[in-house]
Amino acid sequence: MIELNSKIPQGELSEKWTKYKAAQHLVNPANKRKLDVIVVGTGLAGASAAASLGALGFNVKIFCISDSPRRAHSIAAQGGINAAKNYQNDGDSVGRLFYDTIKGGDYRSREANVYRLAEVSNNIIDQCVAQGVPFARDYAGLLDNRSFGGAQVSRTFYAKGQTGQQLLLGAYSALSMQIKKGSVKLYERREMMDVVMIDGRARGIITRNLTTGEIERWASHCVILATGGYGNVYYLSTNAMNSNGSAAWQCYKKGAAFANPCYVQIHPTCIPVHGEYQSKLTLMSESLRNDGRIWVPKKKEDAEAIRKGQLKPTDIKEEDRDYYLERRYPAFGNLVPRDIASRAAKERCDAGYGVGTGHAVYLDFSSAIERLGKDVVEARYGNLFQMYEKIVDENPYETPMMIYPAVHYTMGGLWVDYELQTTIKGLFAAGEANFSDHGANRLGASALMQGLADGYFVLPYTVQNYLSDQIYEAPISTNNPAFDDAEAEVRRKIEKLFAVNGTKSVDSFQKELGKIMWEHVGMGRTKESLQQAIPMIVALKQDFWQSMRVTGDNNSMNPELEKAVRFADHVELALLIAKDALQREESCGGHFREEYQTDEGEAKRNDNEFMFVGAWEYTGEDNEPILHKEELNYEFIKVQQRNYK
Repeated sequence: MIELNSKIPQGELSEKWTKYKAAQHLVNPANKRKLDVIVVGTGLAGASAAASLGALGFNVKIFCISDSPRRAHSIAAQGGINAAKNYQNDGDSVGRLFYDTIKGGDYRSREANVYRLAEVSNNIIDQCVAQGVPFARDYAGLLDNRSFGGAQVSRTFYAKGQTGQQLLLGAYSALSMQIKKGSVKLYERREMMDVVMIDGRARGIITRNLTTGEIERWASHCVILATGGYGNVYYLSTNAMNSNGSAAWQCYKKGAAFANPCYVQIHPTCIPVHGEYQSKLTLMSESLRNDGRIWVPKKKEDAEAIRKGQLKPTDIKEEDRDYYLERRYPAFGNLVPRDIASRAAKERCDAGYGVGTGHAVYLDFSSAIERLGKDVVEARYGNLFQMYEKIVDENPYETPMMIYPAVHYTMGGLWVDYELQTTIKGLFAAGEANFSDHGANRLGASALMQGLADGYFVLPYTVQNYLSDQIYEAPISTNNPAFDDAEAEVRRKIEKLFAVNGTKSVDSFQKELGKIMWEHVGMGRTKESLQQAIPMIVALKQDFWQSMRVTGDNNSMNPELEKAVRFADHVELALLIAKDALQREESCGGHFREEYQTDEGEAKRNDNEFMFVGAWEYTGEDNEPILHKEELNYEFIKVQQRNYK
């Protein structure tokens, strides 16, 4: 039976992290060289953690699923990174960033973790500037900011529409320096297949070499998981195809609690689905909502004429356009949080006002171009406009973009305490792989903030605190019987996949799972839809293990095997998402149960019964998982109905 102990320090909110750092246990430089750390994942969280721990003197091994850390999915983040610098002098502060994040997450995140995130945010910007990250600057040469959803201040630092790429290059440069020094060793094209437990502690991992098929053993004194989220359970998402929840799922099966899996973020500004054979979706940055205005025709007949190709959006007069976010949320307008903007778009399209295929709304820059000039708009968003035109073959300077919500980010993940340690001793989770900071909905530009906060400014303290009493442990050997057992289990799973030898492709199963999840466990959920989804997922899992076929072999590069391994985990994770959504009889953030909404169509929480983190414990194959509850106690803020009007 697992036990949830959040380890939140005592005292005032603003003093918790300072007191923790002052009291943490240290490891002297000579002893650091005796301790091994494994980091799985080379995105912002993983790369920054490995670089920081390597710089401290620990022996770090970092594992990359691609051929280079530069291909991590963090590169896809476009719009920016939040920090409470208040350069605009518009009223921002650490306290306001903390509150906006708690409110944006619909009061379902842990106070202490979120305040620490806001507190260290300013350090991130200083760190990245020192690395040479080319943040946008104003005419005077000072760092520029723009606005993002859920805030009334400009706190988002950005590098055109390539912020994730530039931040990743900064983290990669720090990582590369430690690799050159020898404190970090990089292993590319490896996928984590299992975590190895010795005496109740994480002591290593099993990987598969994606080039040769070799199963490999790696030992360490602790393991940091930074493998991102599980949005690809929905198949069509903005995630890279390599992004998957398998590593976290293997940790769950070894005893790491999985928290809030039903909290899945739908991003409001994605390029709509355009074909049956599409395998992923393209994000259009939330930053576009700074100057773009979202609308649909006021008249259904105009919307229908556009869908039939009889009218163009430019034919619709200004007075016949419904800027529905500005109408419904005058205080925040187009910059409401993502979950609210997404549901509003769905509502308009469901009511018959959608454009394109009927599942799209317009994001229009004509007002901004008229007000600022095309050159200014191009300077701010040019690469995003170029990307849109290449995909859709329409010029967004002349014709409004078409957008529609899509699965983007997962707020759920492995449960972690204040130290980012899971319920398995010695197993830490960072970035999107953990649940800790975003509650039921992440605000835009906060993913990059969390990843770098965890890697640069949290884990170097908390991991060292954990390792302080591990200096008495001898180097962990891969000859330990626990490694034999873990490797044997991995080989059995692979052999079982090949042995099915059916007739259906893995892709067909993944697509079918995605349809079930989107239609029944997507933007709008009901008790009925969830009860329908659960047996459908169970049946799909059974069919998979009877009918799918993996081509090729295990002794070489085999993408079909990779897909099969991941789907076997995805279908089980999908079941947990649906079960978590079914038990949470309320609406909050990205979890919208249609039975629980206000008269105005907003999410209606049930704080009396569901003010908790739902952490699930694995109890065995096909057994019912156990739900554990970490009560959320808000000492420093007033909990109230979210209001962006």
